Amino acid sequence: MTMARTWLPTNFMRSRANEENHDVAKTAERFRERYDGDSANPNARKDEATSLVNEYYDLVTDFYEFGWGQSFHFAPRYAGETFFESLARHEYFLAAKGHFKAGDRLIDMGCGVGGPLRNMVRFSGARVTGINNNAYQIRRAKRYDASYGLQSRTDYIRTDFNAMPLESGSVDGAYAIEAICHSCDKVRTYKEVFRVLKPGARFVSYEWVLTDKYDHSSEEHRTIRHQIELGNGLPSLDHSSTMVSALKEAGFIVEEHFDLIERMEDTEAKNIPWYEPLCGSYTSLMGFRATPIGRWTTGKMIKAMELARLAPKGSSHAASILEEAAVGLVRGGETRTFTPCYFFCVRKPE
Repeated sequence: MTMARTWLPTNFMRSRANEENHDVAKTAERFRERYDGDSANPNARKDEATSLVNEYYDLVTDFYEFGWGQSFHFAPRYAGETFFESLARHEYFLAAKGHFKAGDRLIDMGCGVGGPLRNMVRFSGARVTGINNNAYQIRRAKRYDASYGLQSRTDYIRTDFNAMPLESGSVDGAYAIEAICHSCDKVRTYKEVFRVLKPGARFVSYEWVLTDKYDHSSEEHRTIRHQIELGNGLPSLDHSSTMVSALKEAGFIVEEHFDLIERMEDTEAKNIPWYEPLCGSYTSLMGFRATPIGRWTTGKMIKAMELARLAPKGSSHAASILEEAAVGLVRGGETRTFTPCYFFCVRKPE
C-alpha cells in the first residue's frame, strides 16, 4: 500500500518533468537556497515572491494531490466527521459567511487545482474565476472542470494577486483559503481585492498566521516558524494583528475575525486537531505514511526510484521540503503558536 501510494505522485512528476523539461533537482536546490543559503532573508523572498511560489508549487502540487485530494487546505474536524467532509464543510462556511448566491461572480484567490472553487460553484450557484500564477495548477484545474462538466461556470486567470486584470467594481464577492500568506505585500493584495469588489461585497478568508502564543525570543518558536515558511513556500509569516491592520488599511470594514481553531477548542465538542493528518498512525495503512517510519520508508523509496529513473532526479529533495513542513506544522499546532484557520469576513463600504 505504501509503495503504491508513493509511486503515484512520483509517476506524475516524472511525466511532467519529461513534458516540460522541468529540472526538479535544480528547482528544489534553488528553492531551499532562498531559506537556508548564506544570503537568505525574508525581504529577498518578498522581492522574489512570484518566482518563489511558482517554484514551490511546481515541486509539490503532485504530492499535494496525492495526500490531500483537490482541496489543498486544513480544517478542524468534528468527531465522527471524515477528513474530506471536514474540508467541504470548511469551504461551505466561507460561502455562507460571504453571502454568496446564484448569479454572483466570485474570485478565488490562489485557487490551486480548483477543489474549493468547484465546491463553491456547486454550493452557491455562483460563477467563479480562479486567480493563480502557476500554469501547471491551472491546467490541472481546467481538466477537472471539464471532467465534471463545470467548465461553463468556471474560468481562470494566470496573474499575480497584486495585478488582477479585472475591472474595478466588477466582482460580487471574493474568498481565499490559506493563500494570501504567499503574498509579498498583504496591504497591496487586500487593496487589489478591494478595488475589484462591488460596493457592499464581502471578502472572506482563512489565513496562516502566528498567534499570541508565538514568542520570537524562543529558539523553538523561531525554528517552527522557519520550518513552516520553508516547507510551504512563504515569504514570511505574519501575526494575526498585522493581517487585521492590513485589511483596515486597504479600506475594508472588518465585520468578523477570529481563530477558528481556538473557537472550536473552547467548546465541549470532541474535535480532531487540524494537524492530525500529519501526525500519522500505526493503526492504519493510510496513517502509516505520516509516521516517522512511514516517512523514512517513503523517502528511501523515492531515492530508489530516482536511481531507477522511475522518478525525476530531485524528487527526494521536494519530498524533504514537505517533510520539514509537516514537522513544523505539527509543532506549530501543538504549541498553538501557529494557526492555518484565522478567519475574517470584511466588507467594502457601500
